[in-house]
Amino acid sequence: MRETQISAPIVHSTFNTDRYEYLIITVEPGDSIKAARQRLGEHAEYGKWELSRTVILYGGRRRYWLRRRIMKVVKTTQFI
Repeated sequence: MRETQISAPIVHSTFNTDRYEYLIITVEPGDSIKAARQRLGEHAEYGKWELSRTVILYGGRRRYWLRRRIMKVVKTTQFI
């Protein structure tokens, strides 16, 4: 099982409604589907990831795209 994380490009705009970071989990044909489902559940529960896409590739390889919203934190107080 292999994990790859992709961050969203840095764009300076006032509307950040479509900014996500992605985590791609690739499961090889010999890997356990049960273990892959456990891994997806752990990422969803503890990392606040949601399942965006699932693909079964030729040869039995499975690829899962998880995403989570990037939230920009704005400072509420300014110190002089």
